Amino acid sequence: MLSKLRELIRAKTTGRSTLLIACLAGMLFLGSWATIHHGFFNKHQIIDTPLYQRYGDWMAHGSAPYRDFAIEYPPGALPAFMLPTIGNSDSSNTAPEPYRVRAEYRRNFEFLMAVCGLVSIVLAAIALRLLGSSNGRAAMALGLLALTPLMVGPVILSRFDLWPVMIAMAGLVAILTGLEWIGFLALGLATAVKIFPVVLLPIACIWVWKRRGWRELAACLGIFVAALAACYAPFAILAPHGVWHSISVQLGRPLQIESLGAASLVALHHLFGLGVSTVSGSGSQNLAASGSGLIAIVQTVLQAAALLATWIWFARGEADGERLVRASATAIVAFVAFGKVLSPQYMIWLCPFVLLVLGRRGIAASALLVVSLVLTQLWFPYHYWDYAIGFGAWQSAVVLLRDVVLVALFATLLADVRSREQELPVLQPAAIQSEI
Repeated sequence: MLSKLRELIRAKTTGRSTLLIACLAGMLFLGSWATIHHGFFNKHQIIDTPLYQRYGDWMAHGSAPYRDFAIEYPPGALPAFMLPTIGNSDSSNTAPEPYRVRAEYRRNFEFLMAVCGLVSIVLAAIALRLLGSSNGRAAMALGLLALTPLMVGPVILSRFDLWPVMIAMAGLVAILTGLEWIGFLALGLATAVKIFPVVLLPIACIWVWKRRGWRELAACLGIFVAALAACYAPFAILAPHGVWHSISVQLGRPLQIESLGAASLVALHHLFGLGVSTVSGSGSQNLAASGSGLIAIVQTVLQAAALLATWIWFARGEADGERLVRASATAIVAFVAFGKVLSPQYMIWLCPFVLLVLGRRGIAASALLVVSLVLTQLWFPYHYWDYAIGFGAWQSAVVLLRDVVLVALFATLLADVRSREQELPVLQPAAIQSEI
């Protein structure tokens, strides 16, 4: 009786401590968010909000995306463009001037993204509580997450990536709490916003298969597909060609200037005089060089191999919470580090997932994450064109170093120093295990 009472008191105390840490982290996040509106953060910005504003205005005045205007983003991204137009009296039927955004739209968009960031902190706090994290570890993780705006820089203000990150985090936390149906629903919605959450699907499937069995897995997959279809189907019926165009544009993107392969070719340019140039298209600056097409293919193969290795690693071990968050972080890092496209806003995806990893591995991974974020901000956006057009020497070195750090982060998350015998628990789903 006394032991149960002590456990209850300890649980309540830990819960209150986590709540207090989360509240402090939220305040720190808002302070970081406010800070990046001033000083050098406010100079040389490269923003996407004028484009989002244009989409939002067109939708507000009755134009249908994919049919009446081309858009490269998935349907789940549309609310992030539309919501900031609500109550915006200055919107018009015509597109705004290039790189001009109304103050009211910008304010509304940034408010929406700040809310997504705060919700992500709450979700991370819940996940850490479920994982049994100590107060010190929770304070470190949530504190670093709260400092994300300062480490990522002003790019976080004008991209909608906090929107899919929040939804994907909600899916992960729901799965951790045993609400798998809600988790798969959230993952389906997140994938309809940006493609990267789909790399969490195999991990979630393995989790359900091992803990719940095949029948529950089939139901969860049905929910994922239904959520994805609910977002895509209306637009696919209305404008199938427009929807296919948005998908094909993303799948067919060339070697982007900041990717590992492109940064390596730029290094060869500096070391041995390899001819390189920049070609704009598909919403980014891309590298044109001898062998760039082949490098893009190689990177796609490496990306697939890294993801497959991550999924196999998770399948070969226990389906517990710590391994779930570690596999999720590793999969997202693999998608970013080895992809043929690596835009600065992709770094936003990594933060909450990597910071959930516990133990010494988690501390090392968090340190590498911070280094990669700082290296990114050293040149973006302040010296972006010096690299993208001029291939400046020190900017090129920083980009390559950042990409190498991301590969090191992937290796840190995936590598296991334990003996193989400790890493080979059963592959049977829960239903089969119970029979044994």
